Amino acid sequence: MPDQIDSPHVELLGSTEEQRIAELRSAQDKAVQLFHQVEARGLIRAGITEGQLNQEIYDLAKELFGISTYWHKRIVRAGANTLQPYDENPPDQTLREDEILFLDLGPVFEEYEADFGRTFVIGSDPAKLKMRDDVAQAFADGKRYFHEHPEITSDEFFAYAASLAEKYGWEWGGPIAGHLIGHFPHERIPQDKVTLYVHPKSNLLMRSKNEKGQNRHWILEIHFVDRERQIGGFFEELLTVD
Repeated sequence: MPDQIDSPHVELLGSTEEQRIAELRSAQDKAVQLFHQVEARGLIRAGITEGQLNQEIYDLAKELFGISTYWHKRIVRAGANTLQPYDENPPDQTLREDEILFLDLGPVFEEYEADFGRTFVIGSDPAKLKMRDDVAQAFADGKRYFHEHPEITSDEFFAYAASLAEKYGWEWGGPIAGHLIGHFPHERIPQDKVTLYVHPKSNLLMRSKNEKGQNRHWILEIHFVDRERQIGGFFEELLTVD
């Protein structure tokens, strides 16, 4: 079985800020390569279960990069399961000919984490294609807004991210809109799901320093849903590193 670490995060120690940024960017670039190969090799296809696809992606990541450690559970959600936020564990779905699904992976590359999510569509359903494209555009909106508001707090940024769902004609799908990446001080605050997340109850200045005086680096995650159509879309990557 893969080595999965659901709560501890690797500390980015002994590095300059430039090195930390370079390593985070490198980890994400490898995640991009992995997702590209998932598509290029035709792994996303009708007739297999979420669990089968999950295992095939794990095997591919190990083949390409030697990855066997993930800092959070690997998520493959299809159909109605795309409505479910991260903490849920819905029953395994089989991918259909006309399908929407998303992948949310947290591979560890050497000492650095990636957290990367994308939505895929099998077929040509207009609503599903729009959902896929909208979560990507909303991520770009969110990243631009973050850079335009240097004093923004986590709750303020959550409110903006959630407002994007209405802008694009969907509903917001999750309890958070992102989290720290790399060094997680809340390892020492058991069960804390607020303080160091993009959360409606966290007033943390997102550009505040961590306890070691380092810049904090964040992931932005966009999760839109349409409960009537029973579809959802997800997009996730680094917010603070270009």
